[in-house]
Amino acid sequence: MSSSNIPIVAIVGRANVGKSSLFNSVLRRNEAITAREAGTTRDSVWTRSTHDDHSFWLIDTAGMKDAEDEFEFTIQEQIIQAADSADIIWVVIEADAGISEEDRRVAKLALKSKKTVYLVVNKIDKVKKPDLEIYKKFGIKEIFYTTASQNRGIRELLDRLIIDVPQKSYAVDPNSIIVSLIGRPNVGKSALFNSLAKKQQAIVSGRAGTTRDTNKLDIKYNQKTIKLIDTAGIRRSGKIETGVEKFSVIRSISAIEQSDICLLLMDANELNSALDQKLAGMIKEAGKGLVLVVAKWDSLDKDAYTRDSLAPQISNTFDFVPWAPLIFTSSITGQNVTKIFDLVLEIHANRQKAIKTRDLNNWLAKCINMHPPAGLKNRNPKLNYMVHEEGNPTPSFKIFGSHTKFLHWSYKRYLEKRFREQYGYQGTAIKFWFIERTDRHKPPKPSND
Repeated sequence: MSSSNIPIVAIVGRANVGKSSLFNSVLRRNEAITAREAGTTRDSVWTRSTHDDHSFWLIDTAGMKDAEDEFEFTIQEQIIQAADSADIIWVVIEADAGISEEDRRVAKLALKSKKTVYLVVNKIDKVKKPDLEIYKKFGIKEIFYTTASQNRGIRELLDRLIIDVPQKSYAVDPNSIIVSLIGRPNVGKSALFNSLAKKQQAIVSGRAGTTRDTNKLDIKYNQKTIKLIDTAGIRRSGKIETGVEKFSVIRSISAIEQSDICLLLMDANELNSALDQKLAGMIKEAGKGLVLVVAKWDSLDKDAYTRDSLAPQISNTFDFVPWAPLIFTSSITGQNVTKIFDLVLEIHANRQKAIKTRDLNNWLAKCINMHPPAGLKNRNPKLNYMVHEEGNPTPSFKIFGSHTKFLHWSYKRYLEKRFREQYGYQGTAIKFWFIERTDRHKPPKPSND
């Protein structure tokens, strides 16, 4: 069995060549700040996007310029990390500004990464008679001409993208579980990593941003191999402090995609952060297992009732992942550290659980009888049958019917709630795919499988 992961695309280039406009044009909505001033984008902006049913992560980076101070140096570093971690790199230059030494430096950096590289010549509409031969001197084979602000050339760019970068697949070992530690800087990821490993494999420091890269370690527990990954901290978009190292989010996105289960760490002294919620949403969207881990529990001034008071507040904050277990830990005292391993094994078993086709369709029929689906635009969806999708590490179920695109989101939520009440799947995201039934999609024959 193999696991399909989402490829990462990084947009790099010097300041003010239209990277953020290109980012927005691909997404067809404004995710990045655009302005006439050079260097508006000071942080990486990332999102998951699709083109012709192919998903990919899209990363917009700050503009390349000379590292005049530590603040600028950290921006350059995130571009280097983008080139290092991405599957494909778009080098963006400005058609009407001429080719600069900075443009050549960015292209050289991208080519040095040995990744697939495109040259995107943006703002081509501003040049009446462009000399297309000069762009070949960059040594980049694939060249695209765009006007991002007018959405010109974008489809050609994306059509090529899904050819060159298909969904990545990794072989899955049923006896091996990949677990990543995800969270903001200085929430105690490396300390927990060390506590889990029972040796100083990662650098532990009280200063935010110690982990520059991902640390990995294999741990044996109850005849299972747990591949533990400690990731660099993720800082809020737009928040960069002079003298504090700025980390790219890219490696953490990559770690989420490679993982079976993610441990989302939160500082006991700074709970319910909006970024923590966003990270939980990313993990859910990626279809992974999730454990909410309150770290540094020993550092909190508390009494016997503190946990019982905080737990409902945290659960309310993360009500969109009610299936994720919550655990309070201390790497100093070792509280509940071993319990994390037990949760990981339990979630892993849930992700591998299979349900018979007959049972699924009996369940679906009961749900529909209790609460028939309502639709939109006077179209009433009909749900005919469902099957468990094989070969997908995320528990996934295909539901076939008619007018499924008009199915209201609240009904999908109703089905998931009833499904979990019946079958559990605690600790992991599940996926329902609603598919229009055609002649090719015939109901499965009754069986005991």
